[in-house]
Amino acid sequence: MAAKGGSQGKRPQRPAGSLPSMEETGSEPALSIERIVATAVELLDAEGVGGLKMRRLADRLGAGAMSLYWHVDNKEQVFDLALDSVLEYRGTPQSIEAEDWRGAIFHMLEDWRASMLRHPWSASLLPRRALGPNILGRLELLGRILSRAGVDEADLNGAIWSLWNYVMGATLTRANFDLSDEDMLAGQQRLAHLSAEYPTIERARLLLDNDWDGVFRKGLGFLLDGLVPSR
Repeated sequence: MAAKGGSQGKRPQRPAGSLPSMEETGSEPALSIERIVATAVELLDAEGVGGLKMRRLADRLGAGAMSLYWHVDNKEQVFDLALDSVLEYRGTPQSIEAEDWRGAIFHMLEDWRASMLRHPWSASLLPRRALGPNILGRLELLGRILSRAGVDEADLNGAIWSLWNYVMGATLTRANFDLSDEDMLAGQQRLAHLSAEYPTIERARLLLDNDWDGVFRKGLGFLLDGLVPSR
């Protein structure tokens, strides 16, 4: 999953010794990768993946579209940078190296899910984007913790991808299955009329359970119990 190379031909080159343009010396703050990425994240949060156009991004920055190409190769690189920026993990070294490996994994994966829920577009981009240093760092950390917990080298990839799939699935479900209380009640009432066909989930009142955080934690516990059984 190597990073995708951008089209270098799109980025204009400033002639040696030339002065900055009016845009660079105007009242707006100077363009930088950090400012472009932060503004791209704001635009993605507001309008989703389809709303990020280079012209629209430039307008938000108070710059010309061509001036963006001094800093980024193309829109695909903007997606890569924005995605990686919202997936940065700021766990402390103490929590990472703690003896409580389960607690460390819970903290990191709950943070990962929360980050994607704050930026719902990120879950749809992650499976098809180049993996940046922040998400690769999470995967490296996850592998180190699992190895320390006793997961065999031969099982490590399966363990990492199982947890990846769990976080992704839980995030997409939470983001897209956000029914109102009235809708949930109506669904459960309909299920009650069909209890002869669906007795188990009707008895469990499945369609009324909206404890998304609690269900995520419980399911993660089930997964970790399977990956590293209690000795």
